[in-house]
Amino acid sequence: MRALVQRAAEARVRVGGEVIGEIGPGLCCLVGATHDDSTESAHRLAGKIWNLRIFADDNGQMNRSVADTSGEVLVVSQFTLYGDTRKGRRPSFVAAAAPDQATGLIDELVAELRRLGATVATGSFGAEMAVELINDGPVTLMLEV
Repeated sequence: MRALVQRAAEARVRVGGEVIGEIGPGLCCLVGATHDDSTESAHRLAGKIWNLRIFADDNGQMNRSVADTSGEVLVVSQFTLYGDTRKGRRPSFVAAAAPDQATGLIDELVAELRRLGATVATGSFGAEMAVELINDGPVTLMLEV
């Protein structure tokens, strides 16, 4: 699994103009799954997201995680993270997991984050989503398990 993780002052996802998921300070995570991902992959990624130390401590150093700050997490499925653009002009998405497999893995990731203690908002798998993000500093990382 892959996640593009962005430190957010706030973030929301809309479907059909209606807000379906929204967070205050925390992490906005665009998440994709590939064919060989498993429940274990989802749990490992959840642990990385929950414990990723990218929030400032009292000295301004990135030493705190979303677990330490009571931040929220927005998880949005994003199969295009597995887009291959090495050849031609059109991305290939053959590395992305099939929708039924990916849906289960994203659901497992969300469940594990909640089990760890996170407040989690989500998008809607397969829907035409508009994601709005206000970055908390330009902190964006790619996580992969």
